[in-house]
This record gives sequence, structure tokens and C-alpha cells, in this order.
Amino acid sequence: MVWIRGIDEIPMSFSNLNEITVSAVGQATQSLISLKPGDGIGLRGPMGRGFVLKGDNILLIGGGVGVAPLAFLGEQAQSIGIGVTSLIGFRSSRDIILYHRFEALGPVIITSDDGSTGICGRVAKGLKELDLDDFSQIYLCGPELMMCDIISRTERYADRIQASINRYLKCAIGICGSCCLDPEGIKVCVEGPVLTASRLLQSEFGKYRRRSSGSRGPCRD
Repeated sequence: MVWIRGIDEIPMSFSNLNEITVSAVGQATQSLISLKPGDGIGLRGPMGRGFVLKGDNILLIGGGVGVAPLAFLGEQAQSIGIGVTSLIGFRSSRDIILYHRFEALGPVIITSDDGSTGICGRVAKGLKELDLDDFSQIYLCGPELMMCDIISRTERYADRIQASINRYLKCAIGICGSCCLDPEGIKVCVEGPVLTASRLLQSEFGKYRRRSSGSRGPCRD
């Protein structure tokens, strides 16, 4: 958790050793990228469970700034001899980040919502270029609706999909219930934020999410 003093605390994942990659989408991230050298932030963590590398050939699927932790994961996989293929999507060619890092890992399929690069359409359009039976594990990170779309199209592989999800975290020790997923009550702060897709299929994931007040709110890309 990254705390921007006087603004908010937000969940972040590393995109490299001692690095985070930020997209300015709200007040907290706008404030974060406006900080200057010497300004301070607060850090709390690490929390919960991260990705677990398994097998000898893996697939990374990411969208937008959600590709950032996958690039870091892919480099860890490559360093121990695991083959890496990537499917990454962006709104347009102007929004592409870290492409050179994915290209260095192995085959890359890229999509764009506006067709300005790669396959025209959402990330799921790229699945047609792949045989998912070739991969021992699939790692997923990005906007919730994108991830939900991928999971709904790949239910047969749900047990081998590890998805990193974002929920409102407060106590981070599984007591307050702010991050729990209906209906099972999965405590994202300790059981996640990485969960297998099989646990998400029958949950609130992709349907709604809790605001800081605990009330239900929409999922948005």
C-alpha cells in the first residue's frame, strides 16, 4: 500500500526492483506522479499472497498499467528458465508501456481498443492467436472488467489462471472485512490479492465492488 500524505492510500505492485509504474487516473495517482525528488510517501506491506511461478511455459495477460507487474514477473520466470509468452492490450498505441521488456521475454501479442496497433479490440481478442493448452500457468492483471472477460472465456483453464485483483484494503490482516469478496467472504488482503480464477468465477468479481464506505459500487475499466 502506497500512502500519499493528506490524500489517500492505494494498492500498488512492483514493476521492477524498487519501482512502481503509475497511471494518473484519480486524485491519489495524480498526486503521486506530481511528487518531486525528496518528497516522502508511506509504504505498508508486503501484504497477502503474490504470484507463484509454476511449470515450464507460461502466459502473461495484461491490460493498461496492469501489465507492469507482469513484466517483472516474466523477467523472474525467464531467469529460472521458464518460457514466457505475453498477450497485452492498451486503449491505443499512445498508451503502450514496457513493450521492450515483454519483447525481450518471448512472443508478444498486442491489442488496442482503437486498432492503432496490433489486433483491433479488447485483450480477449488476442486469445484466438493462442492455444491455452500450451501453457502450464496463466497470469492475469489489469482492469477488472478485462480480467473478468478473459476468465469468462477460459473457464476450462480456471485452475491454472492466477489473477491479481484490486479491492479496498484497510486493516490488511483479515479482520475488518473491507476487502472481502461476496459470497464466500474471501479476504483479499490475506488470501489474495492473487487468486485462482476458479475462486473468482462465482464471486462478485466483475459484477460490483465495495467502496470505502462498504456500499456497493460499479466495476469500471
